[in-house]
Amino acid sequence: MTATPDRQGMFNIVETGVADLQAAMQSGKVSSQQLVKAYLARIRSVDQAGPRINSIIELNPDAVAIAAALDKERKTTGARGPLHGIPVLIKDNIATADKMQTTAGSLALLGVKPPRDAFLVTKLRAAGAVILGKTNLSEWANMRSTRSTSGWSARGGLTRNPYALDRNTGGSSSGSAAAVAASLVTLAVGTETDGSITSPASINGLVGIKPTLGLISRNGVIPIAHSQDTAGPMTRSVADAALLLTALAGVDARDAATVHSSGNIHDYAKFLDAEGLKGARIGVVRSHFGESNDLASAVAEEALKVLKAKGAILVDPVDLPNADKYGQTELEVLLYELKADMEAYLAEFAPGSSIKTLQDIVDFNENNAKREMPFFGQEYFLQAVAKDGLASNEYLDALEKNHRYSRTEGIDQVLREHRLDALLAPTGGPAWLTDFIKGDAGGGGFTSPAAVAGYPHITVPAGQVFGLPVAISFVGAAWSEPTLIRLAYAYEQATKHRCAPTFAESLNLVKPAP
Repeated sequence: MTATPDRQGMFNIVETGVADLQAAMQSGKVSSQQLVKAYLARIRSVDQAGPRINSIIELNPDAVAIAAALDKERKTTGARGPLHGIPVLIKDNIATADKMQTTAGSLALLGVKPPRDAFLVTKLRAAGAVILGKTNLSEWANMRSTRSTSGWSARGGLTRNPYALDRNTGGSSSGSAAAVAASLVTLAVGTETDGSITSPASINGLVGIKPTLGLISRNGVIPIAHSQDTAGPMTRSVADAALLLTALAGVDARDAATVHSSGNIHDYAKFLDAEGLKGARIGVVRSHFGESNDLASAVAEEALKVLKAKGAILVDPVDLPNADKYGQTELEVLLYELKADMEAYLAEFAPGSSIKTLQDIVDFNENNAKREMPFFGQEYFLQAVAKDGLASNEYLDALEKNHRYSRTEGIDQVLREHRLDALLAPTGGPAWLTDFIKGDAGGGGFTSPAAVAGYPHITVPAGQVFGLPVAISFVGAAWSEPTLIRLAYAYEQATKHRCAPTFAESLNLVKPAP
C-alpha cells in the first residue's frame, strides 16, 4: 500500500510497508520522528482507547529522540539500510538495557534491569531501527500452565484480537501479532518454542517466520528451551519479513547454536520472486487437514489450486513419518531445559534480583497468587522444578528421539524421498473465543514438526472464515529460508489475502463475511 497523508495531514501508516515508509523518508515527505509520533498517536487511539486491543505492555520513552538522531544521521551520512528510522516493537521477553523493563509479562521480574541488550536488539539498533516499545505476551511465553489463556499476563492483562475483540490472539507472541495487524507498527519481533510466532501470525492475518534454530541469537531472550527457542519476524507482508529477518540474523559468540548459521545467512529480500512457484515441488501433508482444522482446510484447498496454477508441482498427499512419536518427549525436553535455561538467563540478565531460579518464580507466584494466578496455575513450572539436570537419561533419551523422529526420520526423510522443496498444510484453525475458565481452545496446527526439528516455517495469509484470518504454512529443511520465502512471496503476490481488521466487538455469524 502506498503511504499518503491522512485527513488530518498526518502521514498515513495504516497497512503501510517498509519500502513505502523508507521511500517517503528518503524523499523527505516524512521523517522517522514523524513516523514515531504517528504510531504513538495510533497506539493511543487503538491500543489504549477505542477498541483497546491492549497489545503493548510498555512504550520506549526515548523513541522520539532516537528517531530524531537517526533523521540527522540520514541527512549527514545517509541511511544505514532498509530499516533506518523504521519503528519496531519487540516482545517483552527480549532484554533491553534502556528505560524499559523485560519481564515476560510476570510481576516477578518488575524492576529487574538487564545489564545489556539482547543480541538481536543490538542487531536492530545497528540496522537503524527504532525500538518503539515492548509487546504483551502470554505470560512466560505460555509455559506456565496446562490451562492457560493465550494473550494474558499478570503485568499486561489480556490482548484482544483486532478482527473480533472477544476472540483470542493466540500466543505466545500475542501482542506482537495484534499490534502489527492493527497497524500500531509495521514490524514486530516474536519468539517461538512451538507455534508462538506462527500461530498468532496466522490468527491475526500476518506473515510469520520461525527460522532455523541458530539463525537468530537467543542470548538475552527469556527462555523456555534452547533446543527449540528462536525469535523471528511478524509482519504484514513477506517482503517486510524478509527485511526484518536479514537484520536479525547473525553469529553471536554468546549463543553456540548460531555458529551453524555461518555461511547460511543471506539478504533475504533477494529471494522475493513473484514467479517463484514455477517448478517448485511441494508436499501436501494431508494428515494436518480436516478434523478440528476443517474450516482452515477448506481455505487451504483453494490455496492448492493457486499453487498449481502458478506452476508448482504438488505431491499430494505425502505422509510426514513419525509425527505422532514426539508429543510427550517434546514436553519432557521443554520441562528439563526450562529449569536449566531459566537459571542461566537469570544469572546473566537479572543480577542482584532475589529471583534466581525457577523455584523462586514458583514461590513468588504462590505468594502473589491473587495477582499472578487469578485464572490459571503453574502446573508446567511445578513439573519442571521436579526435573533433574540435563545429564538425566530421561532427558537425553527424549532429546534423541525428538531429533531422530522430527529430522532424520521425519522432515528430512519425506523431503528426500519425494524430492520436495517444502511441505504445506494449514497453519491452524481460526481464532477461538477467549475463555478464562476453560483456557485455550485452538484447533490442530502444523507447528510442531518444524518446532521440534528446529527447521524453518513460514505462515502466510490464505483467506478468512467468518471474517477471521486463516493461513497456510510452508516448512522446509534446515537453512531453507530462501526457498520458503520465495514460495511464500509468490503465493502472497498471486492472492493478496491480507485484510485489515475491523475491530468488531464480536462476529456477525448470522451473515458471514464474504
